[in-house]
Amino acid sequence: MHIHHEQRGDGHPIVLVHGWGLGSRRSWIDTGWVDALQPHRRVVLLDVRGHGQSEKPHTPGAYTYRAMAADVLQVMDELGIETADLLGYSMGSFIGAVLLGEPAHARRFTSMILGGIGDETDESAAVAPRIAAALRASDPAAIEDPMGRAYRAFVDLDMTTDHEALAVAALDMWPDGHPLEIGGPALRTADLPVLIVNGADDHPYVDSAHLLVDALPRATEVVIPGTDHLTAMTDHRFREATIEFLGGR
Repeated sequence: MHIHHEQRGDGHPIVLVHGWGLGSRRSWIDTGWVDALQPHRRVVLLDVRGHGQSEKPHTPGAYTYRAMAADVLQVMDELGIETADLLGYSMGSFIGAVLLGEPAHARRFTSMILGGIGDETDESAAVAPRIAAALRASDPAAIEDPMGRAYRAFVDLDMTTDHEALAVAALDMWPDGHPLEIGGPALRTADLPVLIVNGADDHPYVDSAHLLVDALPRATEVVIPGTDHLTAMTDHRFREATIEFLGGR
């Protein structure tokens, strides 16, 4: 699997793993994250499969969180990185939970910042088929479902979007959005500092994130007032909390 990656700066590396729908450039560079982190870390960017300049399979089952976690390890191996911090958001955070749940993988990380994470509900998981249908529509103007129309407009912000790849990814990963389950029993023994960040209005994730915080031996939680799933990621308070968290390691 070809996974596009690049790195900037010097020092201890931090691997940035973006969310579903936009690649690393729109997620981390255009939002100011790389500029904020580069004075503190060597920043490693990757496009998760199906996004950006990485390979975009259309095969169902290619986008499980475990498969995408392997992409992160592949990039670290290709760059000769033994250990790194990890910053994930949304899909990237669920990928982080998988890595935390495998002791051999967890040992490769010195800390993790996981934003936009919690448990899906039956209602939120049921959004995936609606999103997939909107992505597969030949004419965006003909999409009647308001939520499907909004997601289609969101992914179309990225010129590298492959609609079918993202449709398959949504159907693969959305129903498995339960970090304690995808991490498994060993997640509770992951002995590294973890910062969990959610917007105060990011439902349903903020409602259940405490379960993940309580399960992790060295986790702390930050909730950003006045933000939801989209706005929390770009909020300056998220960047400030991350840099403060990294400051001691």
